[in-house]
Amino acid sequence: MPYLIDGHNLIGKLPDIDLNDPNDEALLVQKLSGFVARTKQKCTVVFDSGLPGGESRMSTRGVKVIFAPHQSNADQIIMERIRKERNPKMLIVVSSDHEVLDQAKLRGMQTLKSAEFAALLQRPAPPIKPGVDEDANLKLTDAEIEEWLKIFGEE
Repeated sequence: MPYLIDGHNLIGKLPDIDLNDPNDEALLVQKLSGFVARTKQKCTVVFDSGLPGGESRMSTRGVKVIFAPHQSNADQIIMERIRKERNPKMLIVVSSDHEVLDQAKLRGMQTLKSAEFAALLQRPAPPIKPGVDEDANLKLTDAEIEEWLKIFGEE
């Protein structure tokens, strides 16, 4: 299920990224890219005041980055997307703004406060299950297939 995220709200809740850092947006996109790779979910992150407004070249395959034009802000862009969403039940909105979260809930969207989503981002990747050899060759040779067919019978 894709996420629609207020980027600066989320940065404010992360212990390892500072809003005063000139690279804070890029650091968040990097962190979101790891989340996307781990969870196979897509994200759209909206930041306040970028030049020019609109989709950014910082976007990746799984993380779409949008900067609000100067006459707008992230909350307004997110609210507009909430109103226009064709499948509201298929979107999770992440924000610290109560008005944004309330609007999303009214449309039937799932919501997470920025602090809740920050906790998800901070989780380490799940460990590889014991006994699973990631490098194991799971392909059978023709001889192995013949041997198994002899044991279990050929139908």
